[in-house]
Amino acid sequence: MNGVISIIKPPGMTSHDVVAYLRKLFGIKRIGHTGTLDPGAAGVLPVCIGKATRLSDFITDETKVYLCEMVLGVETDTLDSYGKVTATSNKYPQLETIYRVFNEFKGELKQYPPAYSAVKYKGKKLYEYARKGRNLEVPPRNIFIYRNQIVKYTAPNRILFEVECSKGTYIRALCRDIGRRLGCGAYMSFLLRARTGKYGLDNSYTLDEVKRYYDRGETQKIIMPMDRAVDGLPGLELDHIHRQRLINGNLIYTDAETADIYPEAEGTLARIYCGGQFIGIAVVKPAKNGISIKMKKVLV
Repeated sequence: MNGVISIIKPPGMTSHDVVAYLRKLFGIKRIGHTGTLDPGAAGVLPVCIGKATRLSDFITDETKVYLCEMVLGVETDTLDSYGKVTATSNKYPQLETIYRVFNEFKGELKQYPPAYSAVKYKGKKLYEYARKGRNLEVPPRNIFIYRNQIVKYTAPNRILFEVECSKGTYIRALCRDIGRRLGCGAYMSFLLRARTGKYGLDNSYTLDEVKRYYDRGETQKIIMPMDRAVDGLPGLELDHIHRQRLINGNLIYTDAETADIYPEAEGTLARIYCGGQFIGIAVVKPAKNGISIKMKKVLV
């Protein structure tokens, strides 16, 4: 069993809990998720199975879309509803100010990760320091906010918004930063991940649904094949005579006309097929009178 299943993680489970459940259900150890969701959050969590675990980086790097509610006037130590209240304020901003500040949080930004997070610092996760009462000043990380749109405002202090962002963005920290810019503080009260790359709520499954497909022997109906999981990369069909050399890691050359790929000097990643079979991801580079191809991830 090789491929990707996109799970709708329920609140109350960790991402690791989801992986553990699927390992037990399928009897397969080689399973991994593609981007942690906080235990209290829900939503899309693509899970790689079998050889597809080698493709997890491609999925993790995709942009994410979240639906979030933030509550103004309260800050907590965990930046969500599960933490201890650390500050309060009843000086709520005007709606025009809220819209203006939301518009400021777009584009490339620097973000300090939450103290209670799995980000590592000097070999330990930040939450390990936080639980011991140590709040560290770790360097900020570069993130990118593509879209930051208010969906609904419930006076005086609740804002439902949708955000599309780069990997590594903490929505809890975004709520913190927006709240502080507004001058009243805020925490995240609700979070739903609506999309990770091509995986959305419409092509994701609850664990109960996965169990029903498995019991009927129809699991393949909900597993995305490995090559479709990375079909954002260009594809290259080669003659089957190259298959063994490629799998063995040999560099091969072919005419540029055989591929609709125009690689950059440093190389272009591409899906490689031999005799109609997907064999993995390769680095394609320009070469004299053609292109060179060397496998990066062999998936057969």
